Amino acid sequence: MSFNIALSGIQAINEQLEAVSNNIANAGTYGFKSSRANFASVMAGDQMNGVEVASLTQNIAQNGGLVNTGRSMDAMIQGRGFFTSRDDQGVVQYTRVGIFSANKDGFLVDAAGRRVQGYGAALGGTAGVMGDIKIPTGQIPAVATTKIAYVGNLSSDWKVPTVTTFDHTNDKSYNLVKQSVVYDSLGTQHTMSQYFVKSATTNTVEVHYAFDGGAPLATPIKTLTFDSKGALAAGTNQTLTYNPGAGKDLVNLTIDYDGTSFVAGESTNTTNRSNGYASGSFVGVQLANDGSVIAKYSNEQQQIVGTLAIATFPDEGSLSQTSDTSWVANNSSGAPLYSAPGVGLAGGLSTGTLEGSNVDITSELVGLMTSQRNYQANSKVITAENQMMQALMQAL
Repeated sequence: MSFNIALSGIQAINEQLEAVSNNIANAGTYGFKSSRANFASVMAGDQMNGVEVASLTQNIAQNGGLVNTGRSMDAMIQGRGFFTSRDDQGVVQYTRVGIFSANKDGFLVDAAGRRVQGYGAALGGTAGVMGDIKIPTGQIPAVATTKIAYVGNLSSDWKVPTVTTFDHTNDKSYNLVKQSVVYDSLGTQHTMSQYFVKSATTNTVEVHYAFDGGAPLATPIKTLTFDSKGALAAGTNQTLTYNPGAGKDLVNLTIDYDGTSFVAGESTNTTNRSNGYASGSFVGVQLANDGSVIAKYSNEQQQIVGTLAIATFPDEGSLSQTSDTSWVANNSSGAPLYSAPGVGLAGGLSTGTLEGSNVDITSELVGLMTSQRNYQANSKVITAENQMMQALMQAL
């Protein structure tokens, strides 16, 4: 009987050594969670019959350390939760390893090539249905300019121009000229010039408009009227239409002068901003700390194409392990609760970082030495019993 008990002890220690060895081997694996072998007595009725490893406990709740990578598509969950992905068989798996990239088909995938699940703009944002995150990797079309915001100070120290008839080729007929960028429907860039002319009428400035160095438009001419404190009176917007040429839509612009002043001192310009842009090619993707997946394009534009979904569980320690860093849900773990990073129970994200292994090498080495002593002790029992059996056989 003692031979079988000692043998069960050696078998149980071998299983413990497998867990310890796996922990030590994965001390440098991102997102790895250590396991512990739990021993239990084997009973035959009311009689002890040895020992066994009754279960393996995963230390999922303890987070690993933060590892800086500097890569824009790496992310670590600071707190509870798992990244969610779906494999080719449609199985939803959960991981703490936030290594992402765009595959050849334009889908966001994790380090194992599984499609990352999240809330896409086409799916209704974070309040919509979860699904694969698709990244537009092609060309984005041009957007024509529709609005220009111009804010500055038109100096009240200006003199009425000596040349009373405005002529854009004669700088003595205007006080100031400013240019703004305008895009047409095909993304061609144009230059709109604004010529500011102080009027003989008190606190009044007229604005003439021209495109691409051509002759100014006959109409409209904007009259900016200021009060005695230099503040712009009502009617701060100017609308105008420009024909960029055959095959292109008319450019309909609204110029907003709200905030422009007319006080003494130097003429300044604090805002000269237009919307619209030329077409652009996909150049990359990055993650934001709120979980947004941002596609970037060569025309310096970017757009949010999705938001990562974080899953939390009532009992995350009961998840079924499918690999060293991946798990699937089961009845014991409970159903996952999905949310955006930092919402509800889900931890926030730290981008440009990864979660390291939570293995404590010192504790594992101490456990390894303890297992070695236990192994030797059980071996001694087997050796002693063997010697006793030999002595008994020789005595017979």
